[in-house]
Amino acid sequence: MTQKTAAPAEKVDGPLLRIAFILVLGTFMASIDATIVSVGIDTLANEFHASLAEIQWVSTAYLLAVVTAVPASGWLADRFGGRRVWLVAVGVFLCGSALCALSWSVTSLIVFRVLQGLGAGVLPPTGQALLARIAGPARTGRVISVVAVVPLLSPVLGPLAGGALLGAASWPWLFLVNLPVGAAAILLARRHVPVLEPTSRRAPFDVRGAVLLSPGLAVLVYGLTEVAHGNTPAATVGVSAGLLMLAGFVVHGLRTRGTPLIDPRLFTRPPLGAAALALLVLGASVFGTTFLLPLYFQSGRGLSAWGTGLLLAPQGLGAAAGSVLVNRTIDKVAPRTLVITGVTLVLAGTVPFTQLDHGLPDIAIALALLVRGFGMAMIGAPVMNIVYSRIEPQQIARASGALNLLNTVGGSLGTAALAVVLQDRLGARHQDVPAAFADTFWWVVGLGLLAAAGTTRLPRTRALRRA
Repeated sequence: MTQKTAAPAEKVDGPLLRIAFILVLGTFMASIDATIVSVGIDTLANEFHASLAEIQWVSTAYLLAVVTAVPASGWLADRFGGRRVWLVAVGVFLCGSALCALSWSVTSLIVFRVLQGLGAGVLPPTGQALLARIAGPARTGRVISVVAVVPLLSPVLGPLAGGALLGAASWPWLFLVNLPVGAAAILLARRHVPVLEPTSRRAPFDVRGAVLLSPGLAVLVYGLTEVAHGNTPAATVGVSAGLLMLAGFVVHGLRTRGTPLIDPRLFTRPPLGAAALALLVLGASVFGTTFLLPLYFQSGRGLSAWGTGLLLAPQGLGAAAGSVLVNRTIDKVAPRTLVITGVTLVLAGTVPFTQLDHGLPDIAIALALLVRGFGMAMIGAPVMNIVYSRIEPQQIARASGALNLLNTVGGSLGTAALAVVLQDRLGARHQDVPAAFADTFWWVVGLGLLAAAGTTRLPRTRALRRA
């Protein structure tokens, strides 16, 4: 692979921005759906006369399905073409959404959420890989900076949308709202997104890797979820089995002569290893906070879903402002500089939450969230630009799947681990809710420091361009 110094950035024209907008609709549906439905958990429990333990599976099953589907996205795109896989994934997601709206019991709803999650897990990595191939290395950074802000907005828009839907309509609209968006995405993609040739039509599917990796991740996340619920036997079995299956996958990936589902050797090649570590730990920090703050606002301060969404809104505003800055500087400033600055801002915006037990005022919370959002926007796009601009086109789909998997797994494991910490601190603090949350946020700060350590290994120079 020949590399050379960055050339002047090519123009991101209207047709490319249109393609980016279309592809980001899939990511938007997948990322916002989880937060919309989380707002309606109590409503769904009442509708189906389900216990809290039963209805929680509406969210958990979706999460496990997403984690299960992500690893296969790279092979699917390589084998059948990114555009075709993306369209099918949108169709699967819409089918699952419609069936969820027609559910007649909590069991049927959980089953249909699994179908929905399988489609959702494929959408972000396939869309990113397809966009990176269409844009080319010289334009990847700027166009990715536009679409990367969408997942950052979902924790803000989700509660607002969910609260508004439940205030104006019945619970099926939590799922039906996806249908017009998805239908528009399919129609627009068929018209405007170009067909790219699959990069490896003959690559066999890694059956053994799929049996070990996807179920292993799902079982591990399930085990950690059970730890948070205090179910010790299930937690022990889940965590142990999940770790063993993942260890087996790594051994298999290193020994196989074919193409593994996700090649562990990819992470030994700079800069993917450092990028992966940063995204894994950062996912735990960012998504963990996304889990903790709404819970605190509603349980600790008694806010409604709508009020929670409004208080979280500064984070979305910060993310939007940060994405504008990244879009203008990503081809001029060393990616590592942007990422380290972003991690620093995320840490600065997290530290105030360690003082929740001291009556942190709303204005301080809003400012902290604004800073966090700004910093979060400065991390994802530069990291992806570093990777996509340094690997061959035929490796993009697999690398995209790997990065999205680690970010998703980091978020899942981080959320589950922080739920365990919170449960422990609630007991130690004798149900002093603000103090327990303040203690838990120190763990979030620790995760951010680990992410900062990972970012120091990113390249110092601006992204190199393939010849």
